[in-house]
Amino acid sequence: MAIAVNEKVFTLCTKNSMYQMKADEHGVLLHTYYGKRTEQMDFSYLIQKRDHGFSGNPYDAETDRKYSLDTLPQEYSCQGNGDYRESAFAVRNQYGVSASDLRFQGYEILKGKYEIPGLPAFYAEDSAQADTLVISMKDRDGEILVKLYYGVFEEFDLITRAVCVENLGEEEVYLERALSCCVDQTCGNWDWMTFYGKHEMERQVSRTQVHHGIQSVGSLRGTSSHQYNPFVVLAAPHTTETQGNCFGVSLLYSGSFLAQVEKDQFDQTRVLMGIHPGNFCYKLLPGQSFWTPEAAMVYSDSGFEAMSHNYHKAIRNHLCRGKFKNARRPVLINNWEGTYFDFTGEKLFHMAEEAADMGVELFVMDDGWFGKRDSDNSGLGDWYVNEKKLGCTLQELSAKIHGLGMKFGIWYEPECVSEDSDLYRAHPDWAFTVPGRKPVRSRNQLVLDFSRQEVRDHIFDQMSAVLDRAEVDYLKWDFNRSICDVYSAALSADRQGEVLHRYVLGLYEFLERLGKRYPDMLMEGCSGGGGRFDAGMLYYTPQIWCSDDTDAIERLDIQYGTSFCYPVSTMGAHVSACPNHQTGRSVPLSTRATVAMAGTFGYELDPAKLTSEEKAEIREQIIRFKEYYELIQTGDYFRLTSPDTERYYSAWEFAALDKKEALVSVVASRVRANDQPSRVLLRGLQENGIYLCDGKEYTGGALMYAGLPLPEAKQEYESWNFHFLLKE
Repeated sequence: MAIAVNEKVFTLCTKNSMYQMKADEHGVLLHTYYGKRTEQMDFSYLIQKRDHGFSGNPYDAETDRKYSLDTLPQEYSCQGNGDYRESAFAVRNQYGVSASDLRFQGYEILKGKYEIPGLPAFYAEDSAQADTLVISMKDRDGEILVKLYYGVFEEFDLITRAVCVENLGEEEVYLERALSCCVDQTCGNWDWMTFYGKHEMERQVSRTQVHHGIQSVGSLRGTSSHQYNPFVVLAAPHTTETQGNCFGVSLLYSGSFLAQVEKDQFDQTRVLMGIHPGNFCYKLLPGQSFWTPEAAMVYSDSGFEAMSHNYHKAIRNHLCRGKFKNARRPVLINNWEGTYFDFTGEKLFHMAEEAADMGVELFVMDDGWFGKRDSDNSGLGDWYVNEKKLGCTLQELSAKIHGLGMKFGIWYEPECVSEDSDLYRAHPDWAFTVPGRKPVRSRNQLVLDFSRQEVRDHIFDQMSAVLDRAEVDYLKWDFNRSICDVYSAALSADRQGEVLHRYVLGLYEFLERLGKRYPDMLMEGCSGGGGRFDAGMLYYTPQIWCSDDTDAIERLDIQYGTSFCYPVSTMGAHVSACPNHQTGRSVPLSTRATVAMAGTFGYELDPAKLTSEEKAEIREQIIRFKEYYELIQTGDYFRLTSPDTERYYSAWEFAALDKKEALVSVVASRVRANDQPSRVLLRGLQENGIYLCDGKEYTGGALMYAGLPLPEAKQEYESWNFHFLLKE
């Protein structure tokens, strides 16, 4: 059984992990264990109670000075009940008091996986794939009911968590902190892994020791952000790719978030994650409920690799949805870096002609096709086709490109508006601006208040009028700024703390409507590249543009960090022109393709500027990508090197789940004179199997334990691909 209950001990079991909590004699829900699966027992024996100074005792503990919420490991910690650590939950009542004391009320076990109204969540296609535990907690004054939801996917070592808060009282209350998960570890030294960055350099890996005090990452930008990703890992100090204990926490949320780790006075470690409380205050009327976003946890006792593999499989199969969840996605070309705003319909068609001749399957028209839009200073919000610029209707351009045997896609940025636009002139109150204050511009644009239904409906109607009249197979959804000047003209003063969360709910509602109306249209998420690369968006768009940085060498680190949680099938990656438009670096075309193939694969350049030799090489690249597509998109992904330990080359591997095939890619990131020969150790092969590669035979054991010798690099950024096939 995935969920076992013995009196008031609740044990969640996956294939390799176990998670346990217990309601004690006072109704406090204690966290007792999260780690490797073992024989079931009551792990509360690990909790040792002592009389600690300045750690207060609940009144119902009477004279027991050893019982303190300040020292006990708790399943969902509260503010104001004697626990002075960072808390998961805080609610302010009608008296202005922020103090809660949640106690166990009961539980329920459900077959299948719970759903969250209006929010993304992992799903089970049938009830046999997952189980749900619901634990009810009530505040001591009886006015707040908190339900803790746990979803258990045994196959993927995945445990999901969400919280539903209900106001049972007769007065409104204000949620000031409602995080999605709290995990207390009573002992052990830990490392804290986060994924930081900036625009054009996202998801760089940071690994630091958890020290006494509070460490945190998060976003107050209204998006999950380029700066920090809503995914963190807690790992034992010596954990590597293939050994050691670790667990990840991924938040399925695309707005402002907070992830915290605190090592307390007694060396206990608490991990918290959820909506950032810094810009959040939600008014809850009597009878109303509030759901937190889902947090998804994966534990591994055999290193980061197993953790990542489980996230990859669970995201591909139980988070991504729709027609393109597992379907082969087309090789595309996007005109942005080829033309920027300077194009006509004729220019685009000629690009598509040459791309089709090379085997490209989808042509994407990027920014500049609508309204008065020849630069980023105007036009956003006016979603009607600029037929004068195109020299034709969108239907005609789409038909011409489809006539080449290609699919057709377009770019949108529905959440933003230009001040120089018909929409802003008609509805200036639809944009986020603070009354009496000039707004903060970013990329010369403002953000529309997507918390308002009438705003979303207007944009949706504009988009539908375009999409209904032309055959559009792909839509790139972009968002090119952080949110500031947060004020909604539609909400009262005591509800302004709800705006950013309502904004995210509005975004999700819009994407859900769009997906249902156009089920055959592939959507790719984007926010200046990777500014909203999170599991929440993947519920609506099965792929996300990984970064606006298309430099293949920069992408090595970006895609490396991204892979700790997110599968290759979700990473938008293109071959771009050289010298690169972001860095000025020149990289061989073959290497640019090698790196882009570790993603959804496409091109971002002007084919007219390619030589005949380059065009021929691209034809071969596309053929090769299609040949290896299933292996790349659905095989196990192995990080064979780390930027921290190997500065001279990067290597990764895709291995078929049945271990009959593998593709190893290597990039020489730094060439040295008179260099020592290098080798790389493969993984995921049959130890006693015989593998063929380039006419040579290798045993799986030799490749995994002795290694594969690498060729000598003859030039900087040279790359190689080695395809291994099991000999029958």
